[in-house]
Amino acid sequence: MKKVNLAIVGVTGMVGQTFLEVLEKRDFPIENLYFFASARSAGKTISYRGVDYVIEELTEQSFDRPIDIALFSAGGSISQKFAPIAASKGCVVVDNSSAFRMDPNVPLVVPEVNPEDVKKHNGIIANPNCSTIQALVALKPIHEYYTIKRIVYTTYQAVSGAGLAGWRDLEEGLKGNPPTNFAHPIANNCLPHIDSFLDNGYTKEEMKMIEETRKMLHAPDMKITATTVRVPVFNGHSEAINVEVEKPFELDALKEILQNAPGLVVQDDIKNNVYPLAADATGKDEVFVGRIRRDDSVENGINLWVVADNIRKGAATNTVQIAELLVKEME
Repeated sequence: MKKVNLAIVGVTGMVGQTFLEVLEKRDFPIENLYFFASARSAGKTISYRGVDYVIEELTEQSFDRPIDIALFSAGGSISQKFAPIAASKGCVVVDNSSAFRMDPNVPLVVPEVNPEDVKKHNGIIANPNCSTIQALVALKPIHEYYTIKRIVYTTYQAVSGAGLAGWRDLEEGLKGNPPTNFAHPIANNCLPHIDSFLDNGYTKEEMKMIEETRKMLHAPDMKITATTVRVPVFNGHSEAINVEVEKPFELDALKEILQNAPGLVVQDDIKNNVYPLAADATGKDEVFVGRIRRDDSVENGINLWVVADNIRKGAATNTVQIAELLVKEME
């Protein structure tokens, strides 16, 4: 694989640090590596594969050098300002924020779902929302074989999805301290409130799942609804997904399709209490699916339980996988 000049923007954050773990694990082909962060982190060093790299302050001149690919995870406002600058200098940005996800000119990509969309980029590719990524790794093979008519998402999302501030709220809440990030205590609680509320009564997180699913499956009229819930789990998102498909299916055939799908691990042995768990998914790059069963309340209904590490596959791993597709394109 061709070696590339790679930059990481937001390297000091939770996802930025996980980028380094995933890049090393996947042996990503790097010629030169650059780390960018805020002014307060500039001058500090971070080690990657035994080499110390000095963190630079991100400025408008940061990309005035040959950089092939930049992985951004520093928040939407930083992406909106600096991703177009990087793209204008010939760098391809893979952005982990929500800044460009619904831009019709920016591809939104999960490599197991729509890798061909990478080719449509104009210098920026968006990484989807963590909860949408894991859902679509499980749903794409079902859609391919049976054509999905309707999806009902119910998510149980870990506090790491809210970054270090969310993590601290649970840590402190378990000690009896009040929240500083969430609207209510998360310890011993479930909050049906992720991101801000919209005029339609849904949260932004719920609408992200709906709109991103339609975009990546190229199904603008697909019927989808979602309820997203923050739960007192440190890491790993869990999702109950109900799907109605157009074609009849046999359950054994459906399970075999899922077993053969890329990036997906079936854990479905209820006699032995085997089903996906957030604690088991943590630190892993795959998506796990279980509790696969027929929904008899509709003609062709399916119920699934889908779990993944939201910082790895839900963010860092998917971003690096997109970068790998770009390297292949460059070759």
